[in-house]
Amino acid sequence: MIVTLTPNPSLDRTVTVDGLVRGRVHRTTSLRDDPGGKGVNVSRALAANGDPTCAVVPVGAEAAAAFSTMLDAAAVDHVFVELAGAVRTNITIAEPDGTTTKINEPGRASTPADAESMLDAVEARLEGATWAVGCGSLPPGLDGQLYAELIERAHRRGVRAAIDTSGAPLSTAIAARPDLVKPNHHELAEHAGRDLPRLEDVLAAAHEVLDAGVGTVLVSLGERGAIAVDRAGASHAVAHVATPRSTVAAGDCLLAGWLHAVESGATRDAALATAVRWGSAAVALPGSQVPGPADVDRIVVDVSPSPAPSLTMTTD
Repeated sequence: MIVTLTPNPSLDRTVTVDGLVRGRVHRTTSLRDDPGGKGVNVSRALAANGDPTCAVVPVGAEAAAAFSTMLDAAAVDHVFVELAGAVRTNITIAEPDGTTTKINEPGRASTPADAESMLDAVEARLEGATWAVGCGSLPPGLDGQLYAELIERAHRRGVRAAIDTSGAPLSTAIAARPDLVKPNHHELAEHAGRDLPRLEDVLAAAHEVLDAGVGTVLVSLGERGAIAVDRAGASHAVAHVATPRSTVAAGDCLLAGWLHAVESGATRDAALATAVRWGSAAVALPGSQVPGPADVDRIVVDVSPSPAPSLTMTTD
């Protein structure tokens, strides 16, 4: 069982337009609503591929029925922490060439008591769990200590902890020594405090995170795929998506794929291949839709146990 915590959940509304032009009136060609937030997406991807998971989500009574219906439809077991107004609305504008423009609300103003309620709800589900996964931005009023406490509570119960966040919360979480962190290229550079223009720079920054006590660093690199770095070495994997449709939730699906593979005892190379396969499959789907087995099986991944240090990075 993999338990996810999404402190700042959302209703993800994706509208598709023929082409976005600033200042113009547009007609949508499609509309899709999904339950969102990074941890929710991780649980949705796991459930779509048959993995047991539970999503812990703060949801007020005003949104509980609709959010629960969507999670039930996705076969995601869930626990709601009742906090009024906790579900924000995030809007993604998708164009035919795969370009996505996101407009995210900041979320509900929260208190330390709210954080305690979320952590208690996670801890209540850790019996028999193998991973506790904290994902996403934090709502106003909370800081990275929420994730540090999640790591501590998981480790006290013998459960591994993974964190996917950014900015100061990522740095706070790294100091708490989780088993896995999953930054993207930009987030790792922000933590390192410098640009990371080549793969060798990314690898150096990842090793600094390892030196801080983290078990594995999984870095998503956009078109450049992803790398996985642990104390035994590093691997790089990349896949080509012929028709990209949306990058929303791709990083979450990458993390879910890694957890799925590790749960099956996969090696670092094999786990990274699975992670990139899941993340790339998500890019080929609309909105924040997550891939199932048929989507994943269509993706071909190249894995290298010897990353090319001079490879230049692209914008996430």
